[in-house]
Amino acid sequence: MNGSFDFSIVDGILSSYKCSQQAIIAILQDIQEHYRYLPEEVFPYLASKLGMTEAGIYSIATFYENFSLEPKGKYVIKICDGTACHVRRSIPILERIRSELGLSESKKTTDDRVFTVETVSCLGACGLAPVLTVNDVVHPEMTPDKASALLKQLKEENENA
Repeated sequence: MNGSFDFSIVDGILSSYKCSQQAIIAILQDIQEHYRYLPEEVFPYLASKLGMTEAGIYSIATFYENFSLEPKGKYVIKICDGTACHVRRSIPILERIRSELGLSESKKTTDDRVFTVETVSCLGACGLAPVLTVNDVVHPEMTPDKASALLKQLKEENENA
């Protein structure tokens, strides 16, 4: 375990669920909400506190797509590449956003951890295609230019925060 990791947040979350194994998904969700991912340090810690195996907790964290073992940015941008979005040209939007942020298919988060860009199979808003979300807020009928304007707005919002 990393000696510099502060477990006080994790302890607070565990305490709110009375260290219940049955609450493992909710515990992981709360930890991820705080850190924006699941730090590797929490697995052995949770295992010892909950009387579970590290492998068991890890398998839960990797089974559910919503959990991330990699740090994510303050703004998580999900670009839909489902059929409706794809045929309405979602890929040029993805390419523009990646280009402006210096990201790629393998590098999904900016070094300053402000932005994470992911593609998803469907956001369930096919009638509004092409669609992207920023922290689960839907932005419909996107174009590369609209995406650039949205990025500019998010960067300004981040600087003024």
